[in-house]
Amino acid sequence: MSDTIRKVCVIGAGTMGAGIAAQVANAGVPVLLLDIVPKDAGNRNAIAEGAVAKMLKTEPAPFMSKSAAKLVETGNIEDHLEKIAECDWVIEAVIERLDIKQGLYAKIEAVKRDGTAVSSNTSTIPLGQLVEGRSAAFQRDFLITHFFNPPRYMRLLEIVTGPATDTAIAAKVEHFSDAALGKTVVRANDTPGFIANRIGTYWIQLGLNAAFDMGLTVELADAIAGKPMGVPKTGIFGLVDLVGIDLMPHLQASLTSTLPKDDPYHAIARTMPLIEKMIGEGYTGRKGKGGFYRLNKEMGRRKETIDLASGEYRETIRAFGPSGAAGKGDLRALVETKGKIGDYAWAVLGGTLAYAAALVPSAAGDVVAIDDAMKLGYNWKAGPFEMIDKLGADWLAQRLESEGKPVPEILKIAGDRTFYRVEDGKRQYLDLDGTYHDIRRPEGVLKLSDIKLASKPLLKNGSAALWDVGDGVVALEFTGKMNALDGDVMKLIVEAIPLVKAKYKALVVYNDADSFSAGANLGLALFAVNIAAWGEIEKLIAGGQMAYKGLKYAPFPVVGAPAGLAVGGGCEILLHCDAVQAHAELYMGLVECGVGLIPGWGGNGEMLDRWQKNRGMPKGPMPAVAKVFETVSTASVSRSAAQAKELLFLRADDGVTMNRDRLLYDAKQKALSLVEGYTAPEAPTFRLPGESGRTALGMAAEGFHKQGKATDYDMVVSAALAGVLSGGEADLVDTVSEAELLKLERETFMRLVREPRSIARVEHMLETGKPLRN
Repeated sequence: MSDTIRKVCVIGAGTMGAGIAAQVANAGVPVLLLDIVPKDAGNRNAIAEGAVAKMLKTEPAPFMSKSAAKLVETGNIEDHLEKIAECDWVIEAVIERLDIKQGLYAKIEAVKRDGTAVSSNTSTIPLGQLVEGRSAAFQRDFLITHFFNPPRYMRLLEIVTGPATDTAIAAKVEHFSDAALGKTVVRANDTPGFIANRIGTYWIQLGLNAAFDMGLTVELADAIAGKPMGVPKTGIFGLVDLVGIDLMPHLQASLTSTLPKDDPYHAIARTMPLIEKMIGEGYTGRKGKGGFYRLNKEMGRRKETIDLASGEYRETIRAFGPSGAAGKGDLRALVETKGKIGDYAWAVLGGTLAYAAALVPSAAGDVVAIDDAMKLGYNWKAGPFEMIDKLGADWLAQRLESEGKPVPEILKIAGDRTFYRVEDGKRQYLDLDGTYHDIRRPEGVLKLSDIKLASKPLLKNGSAALWDVGDGVVALEFTGKMNALDGDVMKLIVEAIPLVKAKYKALVVYNDADSFSAGANLGLALFAVNIAAWGEIEKLIAGGQMAYKGLKYAPFPVVGAPAGLAVGGGCEILLHCDAVQAHAELYMGLVECGVGLIPGWGGNGEMLDRWQKNRGMPKGPMPAVAKVFETVSTASVSRSAAQAKELLFLRADDGVTMNRDRLLYDAKQKALSLVEGYTAPEAPTFRLPGESGRTALGMAAEGFHKQGKATDYDMVVSAALAGVLSGGEADLVDTVSEAELLKLERETFMRLVREPRSIARVEHMLETGKPLRN
């Protein structure tokens, strides 16, 4: 048996199967995608081929780069099943029918190699039923791998093994799923619905029932069971619209047929005539004509909501949900609010938490698995046991008891203690044995949040901090809202450089947040504009240039480690790093033109240098200039790390980490690999086209203007950008130094920031989060 997975087969090219295949290809691993032969089809591979073609057009995109699709080989199970012998892992993702799955397994067993892992993506069928009738050898290779939709973006993977499953097979699949596919693996027991869907379905059913019973509007129910509870703002009804209303009866039927007769789900599962009527009329949610919410095209796409009592649509109304502490995450205040708000919150939250608490150890071995499953599978900010800690385990137990409801054993074990605590700088969880245990990270996982529990920052101010992450490496962390960058960040960078030079080996730019950095603090900049503090703005631009160049030419390696959003100044700091270790989900770009400005912290020169050195670029000064102009003037942003490489925001040899939890460790290792023999880069010089290049760029922009793709003010901003990229007054025979280009960049930025239409763009972005097309 091979210890590595070199090729994967996915059988079933529906939404889930195709998405799983795409994620395998995103990891750079060849994948065979098979489906049935369609009736009367001239192309026997039409289903699998059509799935790949559809994914190339789908948004959000299943593929991180269109080139990844080349790794997907398509076929059908009648002509190509023998190719399974080439694969190290076969994933079955066909329809949720036991007879169809079992029939397929018989065919798979006839052609697969011994030791090839076989798994089902089932979300409801117990493993014991799936392998009935199969050989002992097949059962050793079999497990359940339950992905969540869409597979590229949802991090949770529930793995279920049976009593016969080979532990080495399961470990191989788990490691590949973690390191290559980027999943956080949660081990679940072989119980109906596993963890996330079992609790999630119960939570949804409670929310639907209570809203109908209490006479709540859809809007109010979602306003209560959304942000105030720390779950996505869709709330419950919005979530059902998103996943598909027609899925609910199927989940209910599956769970009621497989759950033990004493499971509390049976008491709340019920048929709702309104939902049956909606499904029958095609109102299945966002994928249909609408759902609990819809857009009425006849009324100018007016947003409408269904009335739960009458079943008729009406204009969506604003719901005045919880206020004060109850609306800001204080769960005790929320459930104790008088009236329908508190009653509904308690009905949903109290019932869900009690149900989740009763599932340890039957569905999962510990509270951490339950919490991870709900945070990753349903995007809850806190897991059920983290929520119980906010309420108080003893308080929850007393309220349940006062209402005559059963108190789960684990709540009795906790008593007046919390399920999580920090002891000696380590986060611990309470187990069923009544003692606390350290939360252990997998090898290769390093979290800054863990480091913070056990140490103090080397340097810190209101917007940034510097942490010792071990082995002579420090991490520079941004700490402002959306990790926006300001003068304090630049000040800390300047202070960090001599400290790292004297005592450490390397620096990593990293934070644990969902967004690496949204760029410069526009709110602070706008305040300075409004009081005409032009000197302060220029000081900030000059200070940022100095800080970033300080990192670039520091006598030690600097590695950027971005994840999520890295735009504007957040992109520019990465362009100045010696190397980048990026999370695969990276949305990186220079977006300043969208707010009427240009990159001001050295991004223009860094991009010019990269494109001029690109081997595929034609000779001469103009091709690189034109490419950077196109990228920056259109505020292009990558939709993945793979696309960031195509745009040269990342270098070809920059690393990509698939699992977010492994990013800091990988970046640290990359930094250490650069230490021996490190020398800072030499400053580039540029040969730029001057006036002739500026004219050519202007003509290109005018073409977009005539097509209506560029506004009048876009032309002003792009002309300013063209002036910088072409070298200002430079001539083809001249060379432009990096310092001269920085000065030109700074002067141009200061000219634009005084423009009323640029100011209007900044204001609009701050107010709406969207660019103003003036």
